[in-house]
Amino acid sequence: MKAVGYRRSLPITDEASLVDVELPTPDLRPHDLLVRVEAVSVNPVDVKVRVRAAPPEGQVTVLGFDAAGVVEAVGPEVTRFKKGDAVFYAGAIDRQGSNAQLQAVDERIVGLKPESLSFADAVALPLTALTAWELLFDRLGVPYGSKTAGGEILIINGAGGVGSILTQMARRLTGLTVIATASRPETRDWCRAMGAHHVIDHRMPLGDGLKAIGIPQVRYVAGLTATEQHQKAIADVIAPQGAFGLIDDPKVLDVVPFKRKSVSVHWELMFTRSLFGTADIAEQHRILSEVAALVDSGVLRTTARENFGAINAANLRRAHAAVESSTSIGKSVLAGF
Repeated sequence: MKAVGYRRSLPITDEASLVDVELPTPDLRPHDLLVRVEAVSVNPVDVKVRVRAAPPEGQVTVLGFDAAGVVEAVGPEVTRFKKGDAVFYAGAIDRQGSNAQLQAVDERIVGLKPESLSFADAVALPLTALTAWELLFDRLGVPYGSKTAGGEILIINGAGGVGSILTQMARRLTGLTVIATASRPETRDWCRAMGAHHVIDHRMPLGDGLKAIGIPQVRYVAGLTATEQHQKAIADVIAPQGAFGLIDDPKVLDVVPFKRKSVSVHWELMFTRSLFGTADIAEQHRILSEVAALVDSGVLRTTARENFGAINAANLRRAHAAVESSTSIGKSVLAGF
């Protein structure tokens, strides 16, 4: 089968950083689906793994986590899907990725693709939707579907992949006032289109931005990027007994300033359930099923913004470069081999 992988950790400007390869069809575990991949997207985690985790000598690592495609075969213990089903998922960080014509993936972390979306539009959602859902409802404990429970959420980097779908979920599935951060006219407009009530500039002090909109403190903070830069400001603006959730990788996270306010601090990594085979691993199947239903009913929308074309090494290098630039908006997708 055709695939795109890497043999060495190299700058994305190097043509060898991602290369076209031929690989055998993957074997299936008991709970696995064999999916013919129709579309993929690129996330910051793709870049992080490529840069930090060199494959063993002589081996090829296939990146890619988001995928949308069609089930070609099923393992002996599969109960949720059948051959021919159109599906979408975010995969697992400890298995070969989705940048391949065929991928083996555990059915318990897969959902049926939203019927109203193309493969390219659907593939923008799985990883970021799972991250946003788990962060908002599992980690921060915001009541799902309750419009009466008030409060505010500050989403740092509202125009990124996670920020785009988190803004939608917070606006449409909770009673929170949604404040997103963005620094450019086009990202500010995108945040408003996603549903943010307010947008403030994260290049300026967060406290000043909140005071300017008449909201000096917030109950929840979602730190999606630059937590190391913003952590002092977050401690200042978060309300007593508030909750702070983060997904990025600060070199240092000093939680002591949160003690005085009894603020809870939560990490979110959507790969935890698959990486450790947790008892509730199938919760990700349920979340993706719910997300698909919300998309098909018009509550949530795709966050796909730029299609980089066919799935090959050259186009994936361009998509990785866009993610590395830290200027991309929404999600970058690719479709077809």
